[in-house]
Amino acid sequence: MAESTAVISVRTDPDSLGDGNALDVKTVWQQVALALFIAVPFAALIVAVPVLWGWGLGWHEVVIACALYVITGHGVTVGFHRFFTHRAFRAQRWVQVVLAIAGSMAIQGPVVRWVADHRKHHRFSDRGGDPHSPWRYGTNITALTRGFWHSHLGWLFDAQTSQQKFAPDLCKDRVISGISRTFPLWVALSMLIPPVLGGLWGWSWQSAFWAFFWASLVRVALLHHVTFAINSVCHITGRRQFKTDDESRNVWWLALPSLGEAWHNFHHAAPSSARHGVGRFQLDTSAMVIRFMERLHWVQKVRWPDAGFVARRRVKVVS
Repeated sequence: MAESTAVISVRTDPDSLGDGNALDVKTVWQQVALALFIAVPFAALIVAVPVLWGWGLGWHEVVIACALYVITGHGVTVGFHRFFTHRAFRAQRWVQVVLAIAGSMAIQGPVVRWVADHRKHHRFSDRGGDPHSPWRYGTNITALTRGFWHSHLGWLFDAQTSQQKFAPDLCKDRVISGISRTFPLWVALSMLIPPVLGGLWGWSWQSAFWAFFWASLVRVALLHHVTFAINSVCHITGRRQFKTDDESRNVWWLALPSLGEAWHNFHHAAPSSARHGVGRFQLDTSAMVIRFMERLHWVQKVRWPDAGFVARRRVKVVS
């Protein structure tokens, strides 16, 4: 299909240092659960290195882990991000449901909360009110180090964004809000599917355990920190090839693990674009998934960026 639908990027400047609405405060148990879901998979990731050279990792675990990483990762990038947050395309109802469930199984929070946080980020990007800007404490090395950890992890423990203000469309959608409210169910499935598959495949409790270790804990940890790096790394270092009013950057070495999200500078130049990697060698598997679904007529009215728009947004290099 020809790329006939051009992207129009509209950025709303913040009118205050906050969102103007009362914030929902996380409870103590939500804080504890959040800390556990970050710390336990990350601890598993650290342990993974010496284990890798010994025993417990086979091609069964690799296949299951990679499959779940790709499915749940694209649930976030294609579903949570490009569809639910930015409406880069229209999707059939069953596709919306599948994307919402797959993204929820990445264990990065309920879909409505995720979308509200990200829309708020775009409204106040790298200014007062941005929930996870690494520049919030200043520009010297001490402030930026503190800001890095805030943008990578610390912001998750702050007060929640108003979902009614930043995601009213999803709050009114009974199906999607229902998936959001049943987030613990999708967390359980995400954790339990790998050991069930591993146990059946290897026909042993040992196989089930190692599938849980690699395809549940390590997989979630990797996906967590790759996603977190888009908030932190991609707003500190990398190339700024497109005109934006913030510090978003393109970081090439994060492109593959982030499934195309690390072409973050262009994304901020054109938030509603279905493709983030617009250069010849800028790999964007999320755009590939959207293109595949478009050819099957599962999604329609995809907002592909045309060459003219990309050229207009590109920073002119003075020789």
